[in-house]
Amino acid sequence: MTENKNLPKVGVIGSGSFATAVVKMLMENCEKVHWLLRNDGTREALVSQGSNPHYLTAVKFNPDRLVLTMDINELVTACDVIILATPSIYLADTIEKMTCDYSGKIFASVIKGIVPKHNDIVANYLRDTFKIGYRSQAVLAGPCHAEEVAMERLSFLTVAAANKETTQMLSDLLSSRYIRINQSNDILGNEYSAVLKNIYAIGAGMANGLGYGDNFQAVYISNAVRELERILDAVYPEPRDVNESSYIGDLLVTAYSLFSRNRMFGNYIGKGYTVKSAIQSMSMVAEGYYATNGIYQIIKNNKIDAPIVQHIYKILYEEKNCEEEFTKLVQKLN
Repeated sequence: MTENKNLPKVGVIGSGSFATAVVKMLMENCEKVHWLLRNDGTREALVSQGSNPHYLTAVKFNPDRLVLTMDINELVTACDVIILATPSIYLADTIEKMTCDYSGKIFASVIKGIVPKHNDIVANYLRDTFKIGYRSQAVLAGPCHAEEVAMERLSFLTVAAANKETTQMLSDLLSSRYIRINQSNDILGNEYSAVLKNIYAIGAGMANGLGYGDNFQAVYISNAVRELERILDAVYPEPRDVNESSYIGDLLVTAYSLFSRNRMFGNYIGKGYTVKSAIQSMSMVAEGYYATNGIYQIIKNNKIDAPIVQHIYKILYEEKNCEEEFTKLVQKLN
């Protein structure tokens, strides 16, 4: 680590696998990283053992370079940049405890899900609930599994922000020999895409659990890409190329990788698990399950042609038979 005194003070909210991976990335460049944790057990393990006892346990940290807290106001007050890395279902309960002055701060989200109580993406939730405008936000996206970051395998992140200064600042914070950065100004497109790819990965897992092979998966994913593009163009029409890695690349790795918790969740459903038993079998949150309900309401309200999302919704929320719904879905793919 080569200290750069011009870098801002940065904090991470969340203590799961990707939050842990983000802290690892930041420590390549930052003298200290502030980290908001959910419980004393995690804090004690980081202090005494230098590792998160629950996620990416092989990653070792120097505790002297971590500023650990369980008080969100302490972290936000101390930092210039706050990276949100908690599962979407926990975000509101965590961040709504924030009562300090957060004007002038940059909030960067790596969350790939819908905020359930508000049925919206994180960027809109921050804008509507906290009056944090898009110019004070950023989205970190791309095909970047936490497990591969932990192993320092070459990975690509896309930093999306409304102005180049924020994009460059975050690029400087996160880039390293194993993290390559792409830059974008498509904040909402990248975030919606990150939410959608988890839903499509659940479908890929369902297909695998049902016994569909690689030939079908190729057709399924090509249809998912086109559906994703239709949804993005409907909810946030901006010039974009969905063939870029933060869109299609993230979709591909989430649909195919054995590290993908959403694919794993779908695989359980395809093998006959109930939704409840599949959730209980997971050690991590499958964001796509919660996102499916929110995105389904969006496509319904906007009359968007999205048969994959519709059939996955019926399986997850209307308790329709997985095999029967996929038989119907197959007739709509080409």
